[in-house]
Parts: sequence; C-alpha cells; structure tokens
Amino acid sequence: MMIEIEQVSKQFTLHNQGGAEISVMQEANLSVAAGECVALTGASGAGKSTLMRMIYGNYLTNAGRIMVAGVDVASAEPRDILALRRDRLGYVSQFLRVVPRVSTVDVVAEPLLALGQDGAQAREQAKILLNRLNIPQRLWSLSPTTFSGGEQQRVNIARGFIHPYPVLLLDEPTASLDAANREVVLSLITDAKARGAAIVGIFHDLDARDRVCDRSIEIGQSAQALQ
Repeated sequence: MMIEIEQVSKQFTLHNQGGAEISVMQEANLSVAAGECVALTGASGAGKSTLMRMIYGNYLTNAGRIMVAGVDVASAEPRDILALRRDRLGYVSQFLRVVPRVSTVDVVAEPLLALGQDGAQAREQAKILLNRLNIPQRLWSLSPTTFSGGEQQRVNIARGFIHPYPVLLLDEPTASLDAANREVVLSLITDAKARGAAIVGIFHDLDARDRVCDRSIEIGQSAQALQ
C-alpha cells in the first residue's frame, strides 16, 4: 500500500476560547494502493481537508500513524517530510501560492528543477503541460499571480502533474474549470492512475468522481472516523 492510515485521531485546541478542544477525527483507518483513486466524502466540516493536510504533513496528528511511500508523516522530522514532498508526494490545492514575479513556466517547472533536472528540459515539459491545459503562450512568461482563478488553478494542476509522484493529493481538481479543461484534468488523473499513482482527493463534482475514483470513503460527522 502506498498510503496506510492507522488509528489516526485529531483534535484542535481553541486557545482563544479558554483552551476548548474540538475532536475532528477519532481512530481513522484507510489504505490506498498504487493505481487507486479514493474520494473523501462527507458533509462540510467533517474533516476531509484536515485529513488531506495530515497526509501531506501540514497538520500534526494526536495519535496514530500515516505511512506515505514508506515515511510516517505523523512522526517524521520536517526535513524528511520535505524530502518526501520533493519526489514522492504531490499536492494539487485549489489555490495557487507562488513567489511573485516568477514566470508561469518556471512555476510549473520548479518541481523538476528542485530534483536537479536540466533547466531547458524542465521548462520544455512545463510548456507541454501548459499547452495541454490551454494556458495561452503569451502568458507563459508572466507571473500567474495576475491570472484569473481558472487559469491559476490550471497552472497549479500543471505544477502538480509535471513530476510522476507516486502519491497525489487532489483538492477539488475540476472546480472552476470549463468543460474542455475539465476533460484534460480527468485525463491527467487517469494517466496518473495508469502509471501507478495512489491518489486521494476531494471531488464535489460527482460526475468526475464517478469517472476517476475507484471508491469513496465517507468521513462521518458523528463518529468523526473514516467509514
């Protein structure tokens, strides 16, 4: 299994409200195999995004293990999590967060450049993906911070798919996209599955979920555990 979540619990402490604690998840378990896409479902506030952030190592757990490509992100040192993200764990969020004034081509190519790939080759691969995702060539030299929401999302997707990560986290990958670009993203997800990527995602687009996800896991609001 590429992802193994075992007995994971998470509580948030509200320090500005007298230290009150909110339990988000209790003793959650989930396994995701290579080549499998699993959708996280459940009502708003159930803990879907929290689980994704724990898998990525942004949120600490209160108990349990989260094994991702052989690394327990629940207990790993920050440098080990950064190394995991560099070549094994990708995350496509809904929002683009980049350094201003960096060109779109370099933003997309950055994961390959960080791995030491030749700059010209990395940028050529970035251009291929930008073209596939219908980002006009006249924008490639500009910073994506000036783009529309849909364009920024497609830049984010190109950046997330440029390296063949063994594990991918997708947060609403088809939101804000027109029909043509939605099809491109679904084909990218299908291609990633075919090469063996283990994928966990949040898909409010039910048709997209049905097309690319092998199963859905509900995060229950009552028990706050994966069901």
